[in-house]
Amino acid sequence: MFSQLFSQLFSQLFYFLRLAGKSAWNRRLTLGLMLFVIALSVCLLLAVERLRNDAREGFSHAISGTDLVVGARTSPVQLMLYAVFRIGAATNNIAWQSYQDLLHDPAVAWAVPLSLGDSHRGFAVVGTTPDYFSRFRYGDAQSLQLRAGQAFAGDADHLFDAVVGADVADNLGYQVGTKITLSHGTGDAALAEHADKPFKIAGVLARTGTPVDSSVHISLQAMQAIHLDWQGGAPVPGFSITAEHARKFDLQPKEITAVLVGLHKRSMVFRLQRQINTKSGDALLAVLPGVALDQLWQVISIIERVLLAMSSLLVVLGSAGLLAVMLASLNERRRELAILRSAGAGPGHLFLMLMAESLGLTIAGAISGLLLLDVLTLAGKDWVQMHYGILIKPGILNATEIPLLGLVVLMGMLTSLVPAWLAYRNSLADGLMPRL
Repeated sequence: MFSQLFSQLFSQLFYFLRLAGKSAWNRRLTLGLMLFVIALSVCLLLAVERLRNDAREGFSHAISGTDLVVGARTSPVQLMLYAVFRIGAATNNIAWQSYQDLLHDPAVAWAVPLSLGDSHRGFAVVGTTPDYFSRFRYGDAQSLQLRAGQAFAGDADHLFDAVVGADVADNLGYQVGTKITLSHGTGDAALAEHADKPFKIAGVLARTGTPVDSSVHISLQAMQAIHLDWQGGAPVPGFSITAEHARKFDLQPKEITAVLVGLHKRSMVFRLQRQINTKSGDALLAVLPGVALDQLWQVISIIERVLLAMSSLLVVLGSAGLLAVMLASLNERRRELAILRSAGAGPGHLFLMLMAESLGLTIAGAISGLLLLDVLTLAGKDWVQMHYGILIKPGILNATEIPLLGLVVLMGMLTSLVPAWLAYRNSLADGLMPRL
């Protein structure tokens, strides 16, 4: 008895699904446009969500493979802003001896010093050592690559060599061999140029999508050389040291801005961090890049909330568009539904048929939108990373996108209740009676 009832219900369901399929095929142009709109809405919705998540992850990938960032004692966010993102300025410098102590600590595998404070036409100048180009990592532990020329050697013969990032080279039209001069100070606070000590571009870095692209890299000795005849942030009146004479001076810096530190064992990171932060003498601050970047992201989380609002708005707009099209289509199908009623279909059958049409269309649109997004991701992920520093990871579906797709399908199902209920309420006479 139960099996016969189940077989009868399944037969009726299959029959009306076939009717729904044939009805949809007769309206394939209209439904095709609806499918395209739903697919595009889903693609935009998932694209915003994927960009939101990958932007946050890419934000934390501005620096990779560095266990600690050490600078003068300040807030962790400010330290990361000027040491990694070249935003703002350090409140104080750290002594060269502090860097030497770090470098010779048994737990430290490598330490790369950074000296900041100068600029070139709005781009930050970074004084560092040749180890910077082999130790610095970004993204998924990617190393810096030169697209032209070579890195500076840091010796006296190549004292005034510079390596520029991709943005500097592309925006200013620079290439290997171009002569440039640096300015004292950063941004709008840049003062007089170090015109008496020009630099030659020795190399151009490949694009990374990080602040490295907007930086001019010189040696620590060169940073010291251009300030030999400066005192208190200004040139000494009536005193000048030429570029050739600068090579004869002891150019070991007395102070630097920050240090990037890598450890032999990451398990030692908290011990070394506590040791640095509590060290007497030079007031130092050691931060874990990942933790500090999370704090920095919280500061600018308004962007994340705006993107979330955009995602929600896309769902609402897509559902509203689907409802409007279904209602317009329902008015055109009054006679079709009336004929089905006269052939024996009950109101409940029409209700289920319209629900099945809408649900099938929504699911097909969601799948199409997901596939479209993955195709666009595969085609444009390299371009997005190069220009915006966001590493988009292609994937057919991830954990954050499953609830969104479920929400889209649920909204489509809820939207279909309105036209399905109107069809349920329509009488046979209403369907066959012409409206004036």
